[in-house]
Amino acid sequence: MATSVFPAARRRRFRAGAGDQDKAGPVTYLVLVLAAAVSLFPLYWTFVAASSTGERVAQSPPPLLPGGSLWTNVSTAWDQADMGTALLNSTVVAGCVALSTVLFSTLAGFAFAKLAFRGRGALLAVVVATMTIPPQLSVIPLYRIITGLDWGNHLQAVILPSLVAAFGVFFMRQFLTEALPFELIEAARVDGAHSLRIIWHVVFPVARPAMAVLGMLVFVQSWNDFFWPFVVLTQQNPTVQVALSAIGGGSGHDINQAVIMTGALIGTLPLLLIFALLGKYIVGGITAGAVKS
Repeated sequence: MATSVFPAARRRRFRAGAGDQDKAGPVTYLVLVLAAAVSLFPLYWTFVAASSTGERVAQSPPPLLPGGSLWTNVSTAWDQADMGTALLNSTVVAGCVALSTVLFSTLAGFAFAKLAFRGRGALLAVVVATMTIPPQLSVIPLYRIITGLDWGNHLQAVILPSLVAAFGVFFMRQFLTEALPFELIEAARVDGAHSLRIIWHVVFPVARPAMAVLGMLVFVQSWNDFFWPFVVLTQQNPTVQVALSAIGGGSGHDINQAVIMTGALIGTLPLLLIFALLGKYIVGGITAGAVKS
């Protein structure tokens, strides 16, 4: 039987030393606590402002402890804008845009990554080049199309122009290039699987981590989008960001900053809820390709 070159005691000390290297020291915890505090402070101050009166928020220095006016401000913000409809509309818009972008981007990314067809490189270059075009340049022609279809103040006017994104196509193409071996596709074809079955049983399972990350990014972006929904929607059928523009009305010093911050807090809570429920899946999707066996 072969014997180890190192004595048993030395091996134990080596294993103990290797384990110590994985333990975080007090400086690491201090840095993490400071980073978390800096990241969470804007959200905390939003809650402080939302629970205060407008006069208290306008004080100098501003308050750092919550007040007792939260539910009053919530009622005021809810009355000034149709927040119930806005939350529902934003959920529908962001959900549809996220699902369609993930689906179409995964299909297009798979085609660019693993399928050979004429002009693939040039077409991918065109897709990537569209990311350099400012979205404001397309507002006027897009608005003419929407009004021509009589879709003004309808949710499809916000959903359909965002069904797919060039960033999503490029993101999924990069992921599938590394994560999806050609051997899996060839094995599926040898077993007699057609293209749709390969996509459903091979591509989607492999791409699931990237799809989760892309879906969350697109959902948050669509939820926070203001410019285009503000152009095509009104306060009678708003998304959250459009509804927030009607909260805390007034001019100059008459603007109630506490009510505005309350509306912002209401509009942020659904995103926080999603992160709380799906956070581990999102982090898992981000780190899925970070370590290779």
